[in-house]
Amino acid sequence: MAQRNSSGRGGTATRTRRQAGNQSPATPGISESEISRMRVDDIRGQLRKRGVSGISALRKPDLVKQLVRSLRSDAGGAGRRSTGPAGRATGSRASAGRAAATKKSAARAVPSRAKAAPANKSAPAKRAAAKKTTATKRATAARKTVAAKRTAPTKRATAKRAAPAKRATAKSAAPAKQATASRSAGAGMAAGGIRTGRSSGRSVRSSQVIASIADRPERPGRSLITANHEVIQRWARERGAKPATIAGTERDGRAGVLTFNIPGYRESSRIREITWDEWFHTFDLRRLNLIYQEQMRDGRQSNFFRTESPDREDG
Repeated sequence: MAQRNSSGRGGTATRTRRQAGNQSPATPGISESEISRMRVDDIRGQLRKRGVSGISALRKPDLVKQLVRSLRSDAGGAGRRSTGPAGRATGSRASAGRAAATKKSAARAVPSRAKAAPANKSAPAKRAAAKKTTATKRATAARKTVAAKRTAPTKRATAKRAAPAKRATAKSAAPAKQATASRSAGAGMAAGGIRTGRSSGRSVRSSQVIASIADRPERPGRSLITANHEVIQRWARERGAKPATIAGTERDGRAGVLTFNIPGYRESSRIREITWDEWFHTFDLRRLNLIYQEQMRDGRQSNFFRTESPDREDG
């Protein structure tokens, strides 16, 4: 008996020893450990052959489980699908896994399409805006051209009407300009800076004209002539000369013979100093010129001067 029991126990142990892999009666030959030793690409290839989608983002453990479920679903048949572990259909779990993977893949793809959509939509809008802007610019240019064409005849007509008025104004202004020029010449501001007349002497023609303070003598000892007030005042200031007249030669309440009171030169008790305004009033009224020298021939300062009238030999 003991031997029989031992043999029986040994036989029972031998018969009930577990074999490697999945020995489920419904799925013989499906080994999860063998599938896990496969490469990831091979597992994905097997799943794609079985029509399983949404597996590109799954890791290897999930791929192994997915392939096991697919194999079991194919091997188990209708009974397997209806009575899976814990009373749930295996086919339902596989379908749920595939549906979940498909949703994840779709969720990842949606943002890419959403990002691309604004760019695609904005391009036509930009082109339409550019077309509108170009059309607006062309319309504005056309309106300006039309307005210019309409305005041109009006401008020409206005110019024609204004031309006679301008010519009439110029004609009426000419006598006034001539009168002003005559008064200016009489006041000692004639062109060239000197005054000329019927009695202009030879000294006027032979003297160098000094029309402004910028003019300088050609050489020492040169005879100079001017009617410029600034030139005369500068010449007198350099010599300490004061404007003066000869007492007893006054006429109609104005100075008579004009001269300068230069210290140490032509001193006389008859010389009476006057203001520059009085001096130039008589100088311009009688249309006088001043003939003078800046330097003598040896370069020394010269005090020579005399007034000259173009209307009378002696000023």
